[in-house]
Amino acid sequence: MLRRLRRTIQAAAPDAEEVLSYGMPAFRQRRILVYFAAFKDHCSLFVGSAGVRRQFSAELGPFMTGKGTARFTPDRPLPARLVTRIVKARVAEIAVRRAT
Repeated sequence: MLRRLRRTIQAAAPDAEEVLSYGMPAFRQRRILVYFAAFKDHCSLFVGSAGVRRQFSAELGPFMTGKGTARFTPDRPLPARLVTRIVKARVAEIAVRRAT
């Protein structure tokens, strides 16, 4: 499940660098795009940007368990298309910040 998530993130942000931050795998492109992690009963995608969370709030709603945390399981995975859109939105958000 995390391998598929990792491939999806890589495809959405091919210039991003894989890093470990706060003990979790993450992707960075000038700034952190997203973090992800596996736990005993679930996996999580950490969407740190409040703007991106608001942009996708309707789609993320069923998965959100805390501030910026989308929790999913093999029975209820995050849609790859949603992950792609989130990552691309985060890349665009960082590019806009850098340009200003």
